[in-house]
Amino acid sequence: MNTMIKATCALALTSLFATQANAVTLDITANFRPDPSNPARNEFVNTTPPGGYCGDHPSYCENGVFSVGLPIRFKSTGPIAALHDERKGPMFRVPSSWRDITVIHEDTGASETVRMRVNGIGAAYTISKPLPVGVWDASWVNAPAPCLVGGVGYGNAYYYAFFWRVPADAGTCAKQAKVTIDEDYDFAYVDSGFSYQLVTPNPLKMTSGVYRGTLNYSVGPQGDFDMGDVMLPDDSLISLNFTLTVEHTLKVDLPPGGQHVVLEPAGGWQTWLSQGRKPTRLFRDQTFHISASSRFRMNLRCQYSMGNNCALWEPTAGHAAPLEVSVSLPNGLTDSSGQPVNRHRLLRDVSGSDIFQPGVYVDRKVGTLHFEVARDAVDEMIQPGTARQYSGNVTVIWDSEVG
Repeated sequence: MNTMIKATCALALTSLFATQANAVTLDITANFRPDPSNPARNEFVNTTPPGGYCGDHPSYCENGVFSVGLPIRFKSTGPIAALHDERKGPMFRVPSSWRDITVIHEDTGASETVRMRVNGIGAAYTISKPLPVGVWDASWVNAPAPCLVGGVGYGNAYYYAFFWRVPADAGTCAKQAKVTIDEDYDFAYVDSGFSYQLVTPNPLKMTSGVYRGTLNYSVGPQGDFDMGDVMLPDDSLISLNFTLTVEHTLKVDLPPGGQHVVLEPAGGWQTWLSQGRKPTRLFRDQTFHISASSRFRMNLRCQYSMGNNCALWEPTAGHAAPLEVSVSLPNGLTDSSGQPVNRHRLLRDVSGSDIFQPGVYVDRKVGTLHFEVARDAVDEMIQPGTARQYSGNVTVIWDSEVG
């Protein structure tokens, strides 16, 4: 028996961003590769090189917190008056609510959804000369509500770096100057960056290939990144270019000799040879090991066929007997309706009912192929005093190229 295995599929999810004037482009990357040591982990791993706060202080960026540097400078366009209104001084409003990004498969056009929100903002304020005494009521390491302390703040009289965490759906986090900051202080934000959270699709349900998508954030007064009416940016748009890569596994191994299947009655041929009692069926169960992290389809290719089944052929008598082939799959793999796979009939044609789906990464678990000639066919195959030998090649196909 021949076994054809279409085994390895690679999936990449890549976002595409358009080149625009006054735009900053940032790459967000993640991948999924099945882990035999942790098969229940079915998540993308963020592989974006850490920048900004997490790049400088990785110990503060755990449990799904990532950050990127933001190459945008914000500079005051006028004086910041003492006891100013919120928008006339240092304020930070960032896109802390979840946004959906549609990503499109470059070959099939299938779509998936990635979700993202900004959960932290950081920068360093710079000045050309030391600020007046008492200009702030507290150090910038202390975040104004609703923002939360990010971990560290450091600097000197001319440069002070800070990072604040931002709760979901937060409003504006603002500092108020108690003393006027004149224009000649050249008050500005540099080394800015933001942290973010991602919710990615279930990679086990995604089609192999490359997906692309874009998320744009506006920058400036009343934009997604809004630093007020005084602190204006030198770019007006952030385009996020997502790249998520999945390396799926579909691998099937037969034991030595497993490609040669001999069908026999239960208990062998002795009852027929000694008593002349025809067997009720001929069968053989053949085990295999399967590793799977993606959907796959199974069907048959036959040397001889009868309708939608394979067949065995006896050349002397010119007689064909139908061969039924079915499969049982290990726990963790289900059929298209979510049910365990137990003696699922395999046919020559391809249909949606023959698509199997992993709920977790299945790593080298045991499945079984069942080969059987039913009783009615056995009655015709076995004739007293007549020697016959039936044979035929059957190719079982595991196909990961499922749309």
